[in-house]
Amino acid sequence: MTDTEKPINFIQQVINADLEAGAVDRVITRFPPEPNGYLHIGHAKSICVNFGLAEQYGGGCNLRFDDTNPEKEDEEYVNAIIEDVRWLGFKWQGDICYASNYFDQLYSWAQYLINKNLAYVCELNAEDMRAYRGTLTEAGKNSPFRERPAAESLALLEQMKTGEIDEGRMTLRAKIDMASANINMRDPVMYRIKKMPHQRTGDTWNIYPSYDFAHGQEDSIEGVSHSICTLEFAANRPLYEWFVGNLPLPSQPRQYEFGRLNLNYTVTSKRKLKQLVDEQHVEGWDDPRMPTISGLRRRGVSAAAIREFCDSLAVAKTDGVVDMAQFEHFIRDDLNSNARRAMCVINPLLVTLSNYPAGTGEEFVVPGHPNRDDLGERSLSFAHQIYIDRNDFSEDTTLSRKKFKRLVIGDYVRLRSAYIIRADEVITDASGNITEIIGSIVPDTVGADAPEGIKARGVIHWVSAADSADCTVKIYGRLFIKAAPDAGEESFLEHINPQSLQVITGCKAERGLAAAVAGDHYQFEREGYFTRDSKSSDLVFNCTIGLRDNWKA
Repeated sequence: MTDTEKPINFIQQVINADLEAGAVDRVITRFPPEPNGYLHIGHAKSICVNFGLAEQYGGGCNLRFDDTNPEKEDEEYVNAIIEDVRWLGFKWQGDICYASNYFDQLYSWAQYLINKNLAYVCELNAEDMRAYRGTLTEAGKNSPFRERPAAESLALLEQMKTGEIDEGRMTLRAKIDMASANINMRDPVMYRIKKMPHQRTGDTWNIYPSYDFAHGQEDSIEGVSHSICTLEFAANRPLYEWFVGNLPLPSQPRQYEFGRLNLNYTVTSKRKLKQLVDEQHVEGWDDPRMPTISGLRRRGVSAAAIREFCDSLAVAKTDGVVDMAQFEHFIRDDLNSNARRAMCVINPLLVTLSNYPAGTGEEFVVPGHPNRDDLGERSLSFAHQIYIDRNDFSEDTTLSRKKFKRLVIGDYVRLRSAYIIRADEVITDASGNITEIIGSIVPDTVGADAPEGIKARGVIHWVSAADSADCTVKIYGRLFIKAAPDAGEESFLEHINPQSLQVITGCKAERGLAAAVAGDHYQFEREGYFTRDSKSSDLVFNCTIGLRDNWKA
């Protein structure tokens, strides 16, 4: 193996062996989200693994919605998931699949298991069922309904289906082994009564299959060769195999598990993310502070950065926690190469150039990116008055050039792509606050060295006062101040960062940014990477990430 070759992971080893042995002739994977929330960064890894393997081996990947629980599912989530997968750059094979497409077939297979004495209708309530189930160290005991005749179970199942039996009264359970060391094998529930309409099947059904019952059968119907899940489903694999082995399925899929992606300083539980939304700790599922794919997109993270990050992670048999800084490295690396350059003064201070005639001006044409000719050029308007950032000026003439490489009264600084200027005088208001700087240009210094005897302290950004765009900038910090916000006994909500959002109004951007489009990426020079907010009709820019990591917990 050469240094440039990437070692294959254990799933690739399995696929290679299956192909060589002729066990499969085409690799088919699937990504099976439940439409009960928006996708997050953890799902992105699963998407990259499943779609990536299918692409690598010239196979196909199905996008399938496991819509077996209408109580928590919504068409909004379906549409959001479709958009996210498509935005990440992946294409599923054929039509989108739904578990609900197979409800009739699943019901027939449930009847098949009853007839084989491998399933029965149980009348234990939820509390009694838990008591009968046993513990991790003690075996369970058989339900008193376990030996119910097949004909009776079939009749009761039909009544459950038609709505003749109340919710909670009965369930259909697989008959496996109440003494199994694997608690998932202790006669698991296959169907529950749930009298509510389904977003796709309407009022047709009053019972809905469990994920464990539906999962393997869906894979078989779709011809999935390698059903790749995250590690929390490892204990469910024997149950997956039991159903596959005891039903007359069209194919025999196999399940494999890999470690899920966990990032520090965030939570990826759908339930907890939904709580953040429902309790309005964030604006919504696509709040730029959220780890959802839609939130990352709105913040300005590119699909390419997410894919590169996910592809860099090991596909292993153990879970692990990835440092947020590792993800941020890929975001910065992508944006440094692909974001157009622009200037925006976040904390503007007016500078009047006394030796530059009022009513005149110039246009400076500069590259859209210093290393990317394909990103074109942009025009900067220069005139008698400009804005610089207030933090780029000091009255303290004792500051050394090494310590403060910006504008100091009586000294020089270069404006990016423009003149060298000097600060000559400060104008203050009645409270002593600086309201304006009177300065002067050094002639003939645009794109040229400074005359002898003049040395600029550094380079700062600026915009024209008369020809700039008013905008608002949103600076985002990490949503949580604790690396593992949901690891302790206390609520994860106690660790929300109160400084996770800073809204700055009155910013001044170069005029071309008035036409910025959400999804385009910009490096605001000396400030960070930004994109236009997709949810605001005003000119609002979201900070994707700073130029460097200044995070402090």
